[in-house]
Amino acid sequence: MELPFYHGNITRKTCEELLSKKGKDGSFLLRESESMAGALCLCVFFEQLIYTYRIFRESEGYLRIQTSEDVPKRVFKTIKDLIYAYEKPNQGLVVNLRYPVRRPKPPRRRIRKSKVEGDGDYDEVEDRDYVDVLP
Repeated sequence: MELPFYHGNITRKTCEELLSKKGKDGSFLLRESESMAGALCLCVFFEQLIYTYRIFRESEGYLRIQTSEDVPKRVFKTIKDLIYAYEKPNQGLVVNLRYPVRRPKPPRRRIRKSKVEGDGDYDEVEDRDYVDVLP
């Protein structure tokens, strides 16, 4: 899933740490459910608590989110449609979605060419193989 706020298979604890670090009401992220295979969790930060809403796939690929019982059930074609709908206030979540918590970018691997003494060839060496030494 190519959404910047989709964190995949992270634990609830990691999710809570990321949202608490952001610390703004309306911060949110999307992750895989740990307890229900195939379900997603929309996790939302509000007043120092994390609220989790499960998202289920319905027939024909539509998505449905668990909200308060008194809120009419809604279905969405895509996750983007669902997020867009809940960015508006008073839609059934504890707070509207305002601040997506982006997943961390993986560290970039840079490759350096290093000449091996004597043979004239260059080997590829990763940055982590080097130690920077200050003069």
